[in-house]
Amino acid sequence: MRLSEGLLNPTKKALVVDDCCNMIEAQLASKSGISGIALKTAFAALKGVKPGYIPHVVEQLLPQCFEALDPIWGEGVQKGDPVGHLVESRSRTADALLSITDARVKDSKRQIVRGTYDKFRGSAKQHVEEAVPDFAKLIDKYTKA
Repeated sequence: MRLSEGLLNPTKKALVVDDCCNMIEAQLASKSGISGIALKTAFAALKGVKPGYIPHVVEQLLPQCFEALDPIWGEGVQKGDPVGHLVESRSRTADALLSITDARVKDSKRQIVRGTYDKFRGSAKQHVEEAVPDFAKLIDKYTKA
């Protein structure tokens, strides 16, 4: 079963989206310094686009993200440790996820979204790599549920 089929079935989808949003919030909360303040400010601006914007975007992106991660996750399943493999492959995992957001932002008609993304894209890979362990655990939680 592909990740997108298992994780986005109607009984799990809302829970997965909520947990992803909570994970994003926790990742942001852990950031400090000037770059942390800048990230938090940018995220607040995106949240202000319209009510529910972040959960909506997460819900829209997850199927493509899971599709992109399927090969890496599958390799981990074959090795007997998909979470560990995703974490060990964090650079490849981040590249796969960022390829989805890069394509999505390119088509965005909202200037605040494009501008904010472009501003932080240079450091995005590092932040995504830091989030991979939590995201891998989240995926594992729902693949077992």
